[in-house]
Amino acid sequence: MNRMLFLAALLVFPAMSAMATPVAEKPLMEGKPYAEQRLRIMSDLQGGEVYSEISAENRARVVDALGRIDALLGTGGHANLPEKDKIAVFNDQDLVNTLLTQAREDSRLVCRRERPVGSNRPQNICITVAARRQARENGADALRNLRISTQKVENP
Repeated sequence: MNRMLFLAALLVFPAMSAMATPVAEKPLMEGKPYAEQRLRIMSDLQGGEVYSEISAENRARVVDALGRIDALLGTGGHANLPEKDKIAVFNDQDLVNTLLTQAREDSRLVCRRERPVGSNRPQNICITVAARRQARENGADALRNLRISTQKVENP
């Protein structure tokens, strides 16, 4: 009997914790005032913290997409738009959400406790996800270049 209760609890708790996990809010969401969302996005882009790892090209693409949405929505709302314009707004909204969600994820700061080479005292090392990925790629490139250069020396 106790085993059955224990197994039931093991099955129920992960499902409950998955439901309680908040889903990251998209930068542009339908049903919320567009003007407020646009102001928040522009503020976050200029602030440099939330989207610190966004490239200049993607930043320009986001600003251009927001400008196109502004031009299509004008003073009217989404409901008054022709179907062709609704599709264009949806596509620009999806572009903005995709670029900013990726930039927000890349800008997330990850801290680890590490011991530097030659020391026994651990230190907190905090870098962004994008910087960690770049360091990993640079290390792989350096290793690949080292292998190529040693092969050339061995085969004269």
